[in-house]
This record gives sequence, structure tokens and C-alpha cells, in this order.
Amino acid sequence: MSIKTLQQMVEVVKTKPRKRLIAAYANDSHTIEAVSNAIDLGIVEGILVGDKATILQVCNNEKIDPLKFKIVQEADEQKAAHKAVEMIMKGDGDILMKGLVSTDKYMRAILNKDAGMLPPKAVLSHVTVIESAGYHKLLVVGDVAIIPQPDLNQKVAITNFLIHVAKSLGIEQPKVAVIAATEQMLPGMQACVDAGIISKMADRGQIKGGFVDGPLALDVALDKESTLIKKIGGNVAGDADCLLFPNIESGNVFYKAHTKLSKGELGAVVMGAKCPAVLSSRGDSALTKTYSIALAALIAK
Repeated sequence: MSIKTLQQMVEVVKTKPRKRLIAAYANDSHTIEAVSNAIDLGIVEGILVGDKATILQVCNNEKIDPLKFKIVQEADEQKAAHKAVEMIMKGDGDILMKGLVSTDKYMRAILNKDAGMLPPKAVLSHVTVIESAGYHKLLVVGDVAIIPQPDLNQKVAITNFLIHVAKSLGIEQPKVAVIAATEQMLPGMQACVDAGIISKMADRGQIKGGFVDGPLALDVALDKESTLIKKIGGNVAGDADCLLFPNIESGNVFYKAHTKLSKGELGAVVMGAKCPAVLSSRGDSALTKTYSIALAALIAK
């Protein structure tokens, strides 16, 4: 049975063995609260890398028992990120998480070739699972945060990540909509060309595990009535599980419109490294970060 809500995802993860989470520069209340929640839920064991005095003060302010964490002292932001990655590579953790460290420094630590977090020719991509009141199931979308203008090979990699995450949510044959501004095949629009190639690759078995169709405009990807009006058939149209966006602008606007205007909730991870990495915004709520931890725990080996 497929997982329909983020809370249901948490309940499923609670039945599995705990994963070990390492938070990089965990000096902020939202990160500490989220890791504390995940520990209380039985999802993870938590290691906080950061300034111990600051972490203890936050725990005191938030009435959180610091003894539930292992705290590793490193007061420097960049060094804390590198330390967290180093611990992952030593086998001390299964999930990496971004704390108060800026995204560029966090990604720099992951991308550091000497650290070994990236397999050869790896593509790093951000995968978000969105729960929206306006849709009847969870949506798995990408990329909204890392790759500005993905080329064809990167889009294929993102498609595979979307299918992998959707399968982790219990969807046997995920339906992937490759999004463009139109469902027409327009040779002058690169998003349409790439979508057509990716769809045909799936038809020929070069992309496995799900149904892939595109180009599809957003309305026919998600709305049955629009597919009837526009006479668009197939397995995906009107009932997509996954959305592959043509660029970071379209993906990021979709993601923020859901969270800020529609009050949608989400969990998000970075895929492509040797373990899932939680990359939520420093301004994200503790609940969003808890859902992201649960998603990472669901897909971690």
C-alpha cells in the first residue's frame, strides 16, 4: 500500500530499525528540535556536530534533554560540515543533515573530492515530497534547489531519483510527468525535446521502474478534467506521482507556492551521494525538518 501523507510516512519509518543521523553545525533550535523529535519517534539516533556550549544553551531554552544526543565539538561552521561528512565516511552515520551551516558550505563539504562522498560521475539532486491540500496524494518533485539548468543526462538522473523515492513510498509503478510549458511537442522548446527523449527512453526500457510521459503542461499532469478537455491520454496525465521540472526556477516557484500560499508541508533530501542528505532551508520549521529526517530514514540503506 502506498503512503498517502507525510504523517503516514513517519508511522511507517517508526516500524523500521533506527538510522544514525549526523547534523552538521547543529547550533539552531529548529535542527535540534527536529532531531529531538525524530529520536523521540524512534526514527534515528542523533549526533550533533557544532559548538557544544551553544547546543547546550539551545537545549536548555527549548527544554530538551541534551543527553539524548551525542555532541561533537566543532565551533567553526565550515569545519563542522567537513567533520560531519568525515564521520559519515567512517561509518558513524547513515544520514547527513544540514544544520545552521549555509547551503554553499554544506554542499562544499559533500562535493569535496577528498572526502569521497560522491561516487564517480555522480549527479547530486534535490528531491522534495510535497503534501498539498489541493492534490489527492503526495507529489515527488525535482529539482527545486541544486541544479539550475539540468541537461538531458542530469534530467535522466533526476527521473531515476524521483522513481526511487516514489517506490520507497510504496508506489509500485510511479507515474512521472516531464513538465514543460505545453503538452505539444515543439522542437524549438528544449524542455519539450528533452521530455520527448526521456519519455521514449522509458518506453524502450532505458529508464526502468515507472511510467514516464512528457512533455506535459502542469494542468494535464495533475488535473483529470484538463486531460479530458485537451484529449490527453496515457498512464500519467491527470494522475502524476512525480514531476520533473525543466529548470530550477519552475521547480522552486512550484515548491514555494505550495508551502507559502497553500500551506503545504514537505520533506526533502539530496540524492546522489553515498547517503541521503537532508537539505532544508535554515528557515524551515522543525516539522518540515522532522519530515525530511523521516524521508531520509525511509530511503537510507
